[in-house]
Amino acid sequence: MNPLSYIDPDDPYPESDGQSMAENTQQYDWLVKIKENLEILFADRPDVFVAGDLLWYPVPDRRLAGPIAPDVLVVFGRPKGRRGSYKQWEEDGIAPQVVFEIRSPSNSVKEMADKLAFYDLYGVAEYYVYDPAENTLRIWLRQGGRLAAMAHVGGWTSPRLGVRFALTPAGLDLFDPAGAPFLTSVELARRAAREAARAEREAERAERSSQRAERLAERLRALGLDPDDAAD
Repeated sequence: MNPLSYIDPDDPYPESDGQSMAENTQQYDWLVKIKENLEILFADRPDVFVAGDLLWYPVPDRRLAGPIAPDVLVVFGRPKGRRGSYKQWEEDGIAPQVVFEIRSPSNSVKEMADKLAFYDLYGVAEYYVYDPAENTLRIWLRQGGRLAAMAHVGGWTSPRLGVRFALTPAGLDLFDPAGAPFLTSVELARRAAREAARAEREAERAERSSQRAERLAERLRALGLDPDDAAD
């Protein structure tokens, strides 16, 4: 039995559905890649909340709806911070505007249709489904109050995220508004290490330059000269 099909009066809004975050490594890698890169993209925006595999309760009465746990969700207009679940009525009624799902082999057609209906009903503005096994990307954008399927031949740029999507025979590439590609956790760690090493080298060069300048000043003072006058 799905643990969320029973409503425990002592815990009406559980923070877990008892399901694993991902069914395979490929699905998990994509989930983490999208979430981490979006968190980096909006790191300086205190009013943008990004989460992965977080249960979203759209209404207080669970007999009416949900919850559902999108692989990745983005909410504009809500502060960052720890949440055990996203209870929309406690978030000024703001629904996640952008949702990502990474499809796994076990996701049935009905399950995906149910997710689309849920996101359509409860106000998602942009919905992305990527199937890494089939290398397919499906996009829905809210138009006229409903989610409508979008064509994305030649690429697609998210209206809210500014992220560009490029589907190629080799796979899906995502780019931030500055054109930088989304990186995996390993690639992000390697980039951070390179940047740290470069900063350390620059600091060492600056220190050596400062030491040379101080030695020169000492020699000038030994000759009875004012280093400041020599500099002029």
